[in-house]
Amino acid sequence: MSRVTIIQRHSFAYLTALVLLCGFLATSAGAIPPANGGVKFHDIAALEESGLTYQRTPSLSSAVWDQVTQQGILTFPGLINTPSKWRGAPGVAVFDHDGDGDLDLYVTNGPGTANSLFSSQLNETGTLSYVDVGQSSGASAADQDSSGVCFGDIDNDGDEDLFVLSNFGANRLFESNGDGTYTDISSVSGLGASDRTSLSCSFGDVNGDGLLDVVVANGIEDMSNLLGLTPMDPFLYNQHNELYVNSPGNVFSDVSVSSGILDLQGFPPGFEGSPTVTWAIVMVDYDLDGDVDIVQADDQAGFPRVQFGGIDRGFIHILENDGQGNFTDVTVEAGMNRAGEWMGLAFGDLNQDGHLDVFGTNAGDWALTTVTPIDPYFADFGFYELGFSSSRWFLGSADGSFSDPGVGGLVGTPFGWGASITDYDNDADADIVYHGGMAFGPTVHSDNLGMMLLNDGQANFTYDAPALSESTDHRRRTVHGMAAGDLDDDGFTDIVSVSSFDKQESIPLSTYNVAWGSPFDGLFVYQATYQPTDIPGVWSFARLETNIDGSLAVEMSSGDNGNRWSKVKLLGGRGLVTGGEVNRDGIGAVVSFRTARGRTALQPVLGGSSYASQDSLEMVFGLGRARQGQVEVLWPGGVRNRLYGVRHGQRVLMPEIPCSYDGDWSGLLEYAICVGSALDELRDAELLDRRQSRQLFGSAILAYLVER
Repeated sequence: MSRVTIIQRHSFAYLTALVLLCGFLATSAGAIPPANGGVKFHDIAALEESGLTYQRTPSLSSAVWDQVTQQGILTFPGLINTPSKWRGAPGVAVFDHDGDGDLDLYVTNGPGTANSLFSSQLNETGTLSYVDVGQSSGASAADQDSSGVCFGDIDNDGDEDLFVLSNFGANRLFESNGDGTYTDISSVSGLGASDRTSLSCSFGDVNGDGLLDVVVANGIEDMSNLLGLTPMDPFLYNQHNELYVNSPGNVFSDVSVSSGILDLQGFPPGFEGSPTVTWAIVMVDYDLDGDVDIVQADDQAGFPRVQFGGIDRGFIHILENDGQGNFTDVTVEAGMNRAGEWMGLAFGDLNQDGHLDVFGTNAGDWALTTVTPIDPYFADFGFYELGFSSSRWFLGSADGSFSDPGVGGLVGTPFGWGASITDYDNDADADIVYHGGMAFGPTVHSDNLGMMLLNDGQANFTYDAPALSESTDHRRRTVHGMAAGDLDDDGFTDIVSVSSFDKQESIPLSTYNVAWGSPFDGLFVYQATYQPTDIPGVWSFARLETNIDGSLAVEMSSGDNGNRWSKVKLLGGRGLVTGGEVNRDGIGAVVSFRTARGRTALQPVLGGSSYASQDSLEMVFGLGRARQGQVEVLWPGGVRNRLYGVRHGQRVLMPEIPCSYDGDWSGLLEYAICVGSALDELRDAELLDRRQSRQLFGSAILAYLVER
C-alpha cells in the first residue's frame, strides 16, 4: 500500500486526534478526589450451583506427617524430620482457557486427583457457574503432586499454554490445542526433565526474541523434612532456581548457569552464589527500561539473622537483565538486602509516582511469637521484634532502588503467601490483597483473616475489615495460592484462593498473647498441634484432625460503590504486524492508566506472580468518579504506545504498534505512515474494527504532538 493511500485511509483520524485533545484538556482540569471503599466480597465456592467442587488431596509428604503424629510425642530432633507443607502447596491461575471471553480457573491438586480446570459458563448461560473439565482437558496431571502453575502463549498461536509444577518429580508443560484441550509436551519441550522441588514459575521474554521463556523457583531438596528451614546449614539443603529459554518449536534450553541467575549476592564472603529457598519468583520490568528482570522471594526461615550471630540469606533478590538475557544481582544496590521470610510477591505503583513498587508477604508479626516455646534455641533469633517479619511494601525510585517506608498505622502485619496489588474498590489507586496460613511442626498459624489493605493513594494503608466481613473465615483455612481477576465481568476484581488443608471446626483457635498496638491485635489465632509436657523439649500430640482437605474460595466483589472502570488487554505483534517484537500476550509490558481527574495507576503484565499462582492478564483499572482516562503501554523492547479517550466501561484491546511516539522520527509524516501501516495489517487480520483503528491512530498522532 502506497504512502498516499495510507494517509488517505487514516485522514479522518487526524480529526479524531483533535477531538481527543479537546476532551483530554477539558477533563484533566478540576480534579475531584474519588470515592473510597464500600465494596464487599462473598464466597460462592460453597454454593452447590457454582459447580466449584474442589477438595485438596494430600501431598506425598502427608504420610510422613501421619507417621510423626502416631508417635504421640515430638522432640526437637523429631521436629526437623517433620515435613514442610505436609498437605501440599497448591496454586491457582485465572485465565481464559477456551477463548470464549470469560475467565476460567486452574487449581492444582495432589497425586491421584486431577487438577481442576473450572470452565466458566458465564458466556454460555449469562450466569456465573463452572464445570470442571480438568480430567477431560488433557491437563489433569493426575499422577503428579502438583504445586504452582503459570500460563502464557509460548508459541504465539493465540491461545494459553499451561506450565504445572510439582513438589515431587517432573514438571509438566501442556500446549493448548486451541479448543480448550491440551497436549502434554513436557518431554519434547525440555521442561519435564528437572527433578527439583518446584514451587512457583513465571513467563517472560528475557532475550527479546518474541518468545516466552520461563523461570522456576525451587525450594528445599526434600519437602518430607525441615532440614532446609531449621537451624542446620543455611545453604546446604537448598536448590538453585532454573531459567529456560524458548526456541521455535516449543523447545526450551536450560540457561540457568550461563544467564547469571545463580550468581546471587549479598551473602558473606565465601557464600556468594549459594542456593536459597525461593518460594515465589516473577519476571517483571521493575526498572521500566523495556526488558524483563527477575525478582525472587527467599526465606530466612529458622536461621538467625546476622545481628544475632547468623547469616542473612532471606532477601527479595533483584536480578537485572541487560536486555539479552544476562542477569546481574543488584539486590544490595537496590536496597533490598533486608532479611525476611519472604514468600509471595506483587507489583504496582502504590504511591502514584510513576515507579513500580513491590509488596512481599512475610512470616508476620504474630506467627513467630509462638516459636519460642518450641525450643530455647529459637529465643536468640529476635524473631518477635516488631517489624522483623512484617509483610510489607517497598517503594521504587527512578534509579532502580527501593525504600522501606514501614507499615505506618498498621504497626504490624500478619503472615502471608499469595498476594496481588489491585484496585479492588476502583478508586484509581492500587490496594493490596493477600492471604496465607502456615503449618510449622507444633503450631498451625492462622493470623491472616484475608488481608484487604485499602490505599489512600500515597501508600498509606488501612485494614478494610468490612470487605470480607460477610465472606469465609480464612482463619480456618491454610491458604497458599491466590490470584485475582474479574470473574463476572462487572468491572470489579474478584479474589480466588486455595488452601492445602483446613482446620478442625470443633477445636477452638487460640489467640496470640502479643499486642503491638496494631488494629490487628486480638484478631489473629493459631492452633497448637502439640502441647508442652513436663519434660523440657518434649511435646505431646494434641490429637487434632490435621488431615482435613483443603478448599477453594472464590470471593466475588459486590461492585456497588459507584466507582467506574475500564479494562485493558494487550496484543503483542509478533507474527501479526511488520516489525512486531512482542509475545502475543504482551507479558513483560507495563501499562499505565491516567484518569481524566489526574490519578495514575501502573500495572505490569505478569506471566506468574503472587505465590504459585497467576492473575488474569486482562487488567481492570478504576476510574473513581472520572468518566474516562488514557492508557499507555511500555512494551518489551522499549516501544511506547498511548490511547486517549478510554471511557468508563470500555474494554480495550491494546495492540503493539511498533512505532514509539517518542522515537527518533524525521517528522510527523514518517511516524504516521508507520502507525497507519501497522493498523492496516491489524484490520486486515480482523483483529481491529474501523472505530478502534481510528481511535488508535488519532491517539498515536496526539501522543506524538503532545510529547513534542
